[in-house]
Amino acid sequence: MQKNLSEALAYSQRWLEIIKKSEVPEDEGKWICEESKYNFAEHFNRGWLDYRKSVTEAGDWAATEWTGSGAIFRDVLGREYIDCLGGYGMMDLGWGHPDVVAAVRSQLGRTPMPSQELIDPLRGVLARLMAEITPGDIKYSFFAASGTECIEGAIKLAKMYTRKSGFIVAVKAFHGKTMGSLSMLGKSDYRQPVGMMYGGPVYHVPFGDADAVERQLEICQKVGIDIAACLFEPIQGEAGGIVPPDDFWPRLREMTRHYGVLLIADEVQTGLGRTGKLWGVDHWDVVPDILSVAKSLGGGVMPVSAFCSTEEIWQCMMFPNPFIHTTTTGGGALACSAAIAAINVTLRDRLWEQAAAKGEFMIPKLKELVAQYPQMFYGITGKGLLIGMHFHNPEVGYKVAAGLFKRGVLVAGTLTSAQTIRIEPPLVITIEQLSAVLDRLSDTLAEISKTL
Repeated sequence: MQKNLSEALAYSQRWLEIIKKSEVPEDEGKWICEESKYNFAEHFNRGWLDYRKSVTEAGDWAATEWTGSGAIFRDVLGREYIDCLGGYGMMDLGWGHPDVVAAVRSQLGRTPMPSQELIDPLRGVLARLMAEITPGDIKYSFFAASGTECIEGAIKLAKMYTRKSGFIVAVKAFHGKTMGSLSMLGKSDYRQPVGMMYGGPVYHVPFGDADAVERQLEICQKVGIDIAACLFEPIQGEAGGIVPPDDFWPRLREMTRHYGVLLIADEVQTGLGRTGKLWGVDHWDVVPDILSVAKSLGGGVMPVSAFCSTEEIWQCMMFPNPFIHTTTTGGGALACSAAIAAINVTLRDRLWEQAAAKGEFMIPKLKELVAQYPQMFYGITGKGLLIGMHFHNPEVGYKVAAGLFKRGVLVAGTLTSAQTIRIEPPLVITIEQLSAVLDRLSDTLAEISKTL
């Protein structure tokens, strides 16, 4: 049955007029809140709203974001919040960094997308920049839009190069939710409902347990199961900033070479300064065979991801079929302009050093709160500005997230539990803003402790 398109035309026109506004009056702002909640419930995902109850508890009009700058964002009614979530690592440069926005705006005025047939210069520029900033002899890159896409590419590259099909990955790992990435993911919440995963053998071992990885490699060799690669996050992000023992990554590098297995670093969340080093693996001076990065690569302005590797490994991407792995929209001119600007800002402002210093300020003070409220806290983990606050149960974590939002601070639990709350602000957040977060967290904990 043909639908009446006049309503869609009028509705889209109304929203285009709203999009052009920098600010909206209060009555229109409240309409936007109600309209947004209705649209999410009826046309996007009703469960999405239920998951964010810790935010919506702050008031009927509290859940609709509108604009921001640096580590501060404002809702549609103009109220300000300190962002300690950072888009799950996407907002390293903060909200709407002017240098990144300016680059994208300039490119937008010239050509938003490439022809796909001729050479678009920015894709080559970004690939060269990646070669110059990634560890070791990594030289080639392929660009997509999301983290799961670059993990899919890394898996495919490892299989093509080694002509093997097995992988060793970590329990509680998070690598994405498309089917190949999901097969590597270490959480039953997302795997079980889907059923059959990737066809090759995938073995999960405890994160940070080098002995377990070595035993699995040895067993696979003895029984004749070929392993293409070991895939790990340098520091587990979705699990709550879990840092492995210092011998883990060096031993991974040693044993993968011994067994003829590739080493893949999932730097989707840890890359480009988040943990206090430019790359997460830099904490242990390890060079992986394949590296994947996304989230902050687009500067918080455009979606862009990359998987990168050495010239030797990349041969199977170029010969005999240079179109063995392609995407129509990945690595478009707008995305590349954003990434070029984001890399420039990161290097110019040495944001990894800022992350290290701010983490050294934040983590000891959080541990003081653990000592003050042992009945609530299990502990603090993390490096740089990838920090996990671990509570004894999800109920406390939920109350902390809700209490902070009521006090103008945005945090969130992991995708499986509010038991772990992440502190993952933009790297440009100031010490003064972090101090305000600590004060508001202290007030929140004091309030909750009275109810326990």
